[in-house]
Amino acid sequence: MSTESVSELAKRRPYGKDSEKGHHDGAAVSTREVDTGAQLAAGFQGELEPEEATRIRRKIDWHILPLMFLLYWVQFMDKTTLGNSAILGIEQDTHLTNSEYNWLGTAFYLSYLVFEYPQNLALQRFPVGKWMSVNIFVWGVALACHAACKNFAGLLVVRLILGVCEGSITAGFMIVSSMFYTRNEQTLRVGYWFLMNGTAQIISGFISYGALHIQTKGFRPWQWLMIITGIITLALSVAYWFFFPDSPTNAWFLTKEERIKAVQRIKGNQTGVENKHFKMEQLMEALGDYKTWIFALFAGLCNVPNSLTNQQQLIIASFGFTYLQTTLLACMTGVVEICTIWSGVTIAARWANTRAYVGAVYFIPTLAAAILINTLPWKDKTGLLICIFFAYFNTTSFVIALAWVGSLTAGHTKKVATNAIMLSAYCVGNAAGPFMWLERYKPRNHIPWTIIAVCDVIGPLLLLLLRFLLARENRRRDAEPADETYEDVYIERTNEDGTVEQVKVEKEFLDLTDRQNRDFRYVL
Repeated sequence: MSTESVSELAKRRPYGKDSEKGHHDGAAVSTREVDTGAQLAAGFQGELEPEEATRIRRKIDWHILPLMFLLYWVQFMDKTTLGNSAILGIEQDTHLTNSEYNWLGTAFYLSYLVFEYPQNLALQRFPVGKWMSVNIFVWGVALACHAACKNFAGLLVVRLILGVCEGSITAGFMIVSSMFYTRNEQTLRVGYWFLMNGTAQIISGFISYGALHIQTKGFRPWQWLMIITGIITLALSVAYWFFFPDSPTNAWFLTKEERIKAVQRIKGNQTGVENKHFKMEQLMEALGDYKTWIFALFAGLCNVPNSLTNQQQLIIASFGFTYLQTTLLACMTGVVEICTIWSGVTIAARWANTRAYVGAVYFIPTLAAAILINTLPWKDKTGLLICIFFAYFNTTSFVIALAWVGSLTAGHTKKVATNAIMLSAYCVGNAAGPFMWLERYKPRNHIPWTIIAVCDVIGPLLLLLLRFLLARENRRRDAEPADETYEDVYIERTNEDGTVEQVKVEKEFLDLTDRQNRDFRYVL
C-alpha cells in the first residue's frame, strides 16, 4: 500500500474554496515519518486519569532527575575548574599570560560552537543516554589530563576537547525534558537541573579549598583539583550508560503499559517524543522561523556576562581578600544562583503565560549591579562584593528561555536544529565574553561592566518582543477555520501474532512542526 510523507499531506490542507467540508480520505504514512511514540500511542483508548498521570510523572522524576542533577552539577564544576585553578597556581605553573588565560576560556566555547550542530544530529540519530555517556567519559579523561599539562598548548588541547563534549549535555537535557514532561513541567525541570550550576559553585569552592591544603612534592593543588573532578566525571559516565533512559518508549524503569501512559501524558504538548529520521524541510523551517533567531540573539547577549565565571575569583581577590577567603566567598554566587533560578521558574510555572515577564524582571538586579559596580568608590569593598553576587540574577532569564524554546518548537528535526542554533549563539556569547577582561581595564573593569549593562538592557526587550509576536500568532490561529488535514492518518502495525492492522495516529504524534500543526498554540 502506498504511503505519503507529512509534507505531501500538508499540500492537502483544507484552505480556500473547498475548505468548508474539511473532509479528506484516510492517508497512510510511513512509520519513519511519524513520532517514535506513535505506535505506542496509536489505538490508546480512553483518558489517562490525573492520579495515574501524576504517579507516572513521579516515577519518571525519581529515575531521571537525580542523574540530571548530578551531571549538571559535575559539568559546571568541571567548567569552573579553570577559574578555581587560577588562585591555586595554574597561571604561574604553566606560565600563562593574561591573554592566554582568557583564550583558554574562549577555546572551550569555540569548540563547543563548531561541534554543536554535529552533536545535536548525533543526539537525534543515536540513543540519547548512550551518546551522552560516551561524551561524559571523554570529558572525564580530558579533565584529568589537565594535570599533566605544562604549558598553554597542552591546556588549549584539553579545553578544546571539553568544549566538544559539552555540546551534548545541555542539548541532550533539553531533548529529554521535552520527551518526558509537559510544557509547564519543563519550565520547572529545566530550572531544577540548571540550578545545579549554583550547587556546583558551592561544592567546587569547598573542593578547591580542600585542594589548597594538599601539599605533595611535585604535584600542585590545582592538579589535584583536576584529578578529583576527573574521577567523579568518569564514575558518572558509567552510571549514565546503564541507568539514563533514551526515551519514554524504551525507558527501562517503565512497564509497557506505563510507557504508553508516559507518551499519552505529554500528548497536550503537541510535540511528540522523537523521530530518528532527519527531515530537511524541518531544518529549512527552523532557519526561516523568527523565533529561532530571537532566541539565538538572546542567548548570545545573555551569555556575554557569563565570562564572569572565570573572572570572579580574580576580581574578588583584587578587593583585598586572601586566597582562602576568595575561595569561600565565591561559594555565595552559587547560593544566589540556586535561590534566583528556583524562585524564577516556580513563578513562571505557577502563573500561566508569564515566562517573558519573569525573564525580563530578573534582568533588573543584574543591570543595577553592573551600574553600581562602575560607580561605587573602590574603597567600598562590601558594596562591590554584593554587586558581584547580584550579577548572577540574569542566569534565571536564560534558564526560562531554555525551557521556553522547547515548549514553542514542534517537529523533532526542527527542535534539534533550533536547539543547535540557540546553543551555538550561547557559545558565541561565552567565547566573546573573556576578551572584555583585558589587563589594561583592571582593577575597575569599567568597559566589561558597561558591556554587561548593555546586554542586560537588550535581553529583556527581546523576550517581550517575542511574547508580543507569539500572542499575535495565537490570535491569528484562533481566527482560522479548523484544519482537518491530519485528522485521518494511520500506520500499519504488526501484532505479536504476525497479523497487520491499520491504526489511526493522532495529530500530536505525526512529528508535525508548530507551523504545520495549526492546532498548536504558543505558550507565553
